[in-house]
Amino acid sequence: MRVQIFILSVVSLWDLAQNFRAEATFNNHEHSANMENLLPSVARPSNRSYTFYGIMFDAGSTGTRIHVYTFIQKDPAELPVLDNEMYHAVKPGLSAYADKPNVGGDTIRQLLKLARKTVPRSEWKKTPVVLKATAGLRLLPAEKAKALLDEVKEVFNESPFLVPNNSVSLMNGKNEGVLAWVTVNFLTGHLYSNTKRTVGILDLGGGSTQITFLPKSKKTITSAPPTYIARMNMFNGTYELYTHSYLGNGLVAARLATLGALGADGLDWKVFTSSCLPKKFREDWTFGGLTYKVSGIPDGYAGYKLCYYEVMRVVKGIVHQPFEVKGSSIFYAFSYYYDRAVESGLIDGNRGGVVEVRDFKKRAKEVCNKMTKYRPISPFLCMDMTYITCLLKEGFGFKDSTVLQLAKKVNNVETSWALGATFDYFRNLNIH
Repeated sequence: MRVQIFILSVVSLWDLAQNFRAEATFNNHEHSANMENLLPSVARPSNRSYTFYGIMFDAGSTGTRIHVYTFIQKDPAELPVLDNEMYHAVKPGLSAYADKPNVGGDTIRQLLKLARKTVPRSEWKKTPVVLKATAGLRLLPAEKAKALLDEVKEVFNESPFLVPNNSVSLMNGKNEGVLAWVTVNFLTGHLYSNTKRTVGILDLGGGSTQITFLPKSKKTITSAPPTYIARMNMFNGTYELYTHSYLGNGLVAARLATLGALGADGLDWKVFTSSCLPKKFREDWTFGGLTYKVSGIPDGYAGYKLCYYEVMRVVKGIVHQPFEVKGSSIFYAFSYYYDRAVESGLIDGNRGGVVEVRDFKKRAKEVCNKMTKYRPISPFLCMDMTYITCLLKEGFGFKDSTVLQLAKKVNNVETSWALGATFDYFRNLNIH
């Protein structure tokens, strides 16, 4: 389904061309020779239909994803439409190559081959390619993260695409939440009207988790820490959003925290145990380039209650509870919220679904009390489902009856910050 792009309505096509021209002036020499050819076809006034493209890489903690968006401008007097998204993901994420940045760079090269197949050759020099890294790299030592990003820059500079200034960067968590909110509310059509009736978003990655919504109550804003409020100029108006990213509270980082392994030393000989794991489970487990020895408790107890107590320490007192989430707002939840709901049988993987917070709790109890049954799916499923339940209830403070729309895609487009970030590239959204 083609979705009309409201974002670009706030800027004339001439302004869009100027934006591309400004970006192009900062490119390296091999990409900046002919300035007129760097303008998107859409910016040239004509009665013909034009197509232009954007390539956005999401370098997450557990995988790297490429999004190639196809936009069509049928008439200079009308709005462009989002025609298509080509999406592909590879595992593990860049952070797994912390000591081998050149190997991490090779994963980007492979994904760029897909981009060359998607974008016509005649459009390569006009199509911007951008990579934003998230919590996986934010959790690495700064020098290792920089080495990986520098390697990606070299790979981009080898490519035939338009490489903007600051094309490779470490994304801050606030923008991650805000741009995911833009994506979902754009795809669901909530940003077309002036009523500001929008949906909140919950994004659960491997290294961090985000919550973003448009408050209805002034008390939500006044009672929140000042850094949790973001203002964004968009669509001839200003949106004042509640948003925060919790680094270290993504699903996989939370496993480490639950096990007491986050930041631990002596990984060669220490065994990290949890009642959230099957009693007879023992395995080496790798995340972020480090390997951990993890185990159930062979002679101890396992199950939902003990597991909930363990994960509570990772959430309680760390996650701020916004004033109005106990209300009736609808939230879209995606990434690991969606994946674990599918794996545990809570929703259908083909269609997504609507659940209440209490449904996560009920299914978490079932998974934890029948760990042997669910172990082939994942030995961590009890821990993950319990963590999600605890994060929603004890962390954010949602009621059992809060409605969550679990979705991987909306209108056949991935629910992530990537589309919002592409809009931000074409037209700075002034997030502050």
